[in-house]
Amino acid sequence: MAKCEVCGNDYGMTFEVRAQGAVHVFDCFSCAIHRMAPVCENCKVSIIGQGVEAEGMFYCGAHCAREQGKAGIVDHV
Repeated sequence: MAKCEVCGNDYGMTFEVRAQGAVHVFDCFSCAIHRMAPVCENCKVSIIGQGVEAEGMFYCGAHCAREQGKAGIVDHV
């Protein structure tokens, strides 16, 4: 069994996520999101959908990017 790197649960059905050359072990998607998802620079929510990137910063959507003064950002629907 392997331990989840977020909650420490020793679980027989953990899974690995490989990203940017590192291997991460989790016991559930909630822990994976907690560790891996970028956080919106404006409202601080975990970005688990598309999100937007502007000038190297991540936002949950165009509204939050504009709130931080980023111009020309639009949501694609």
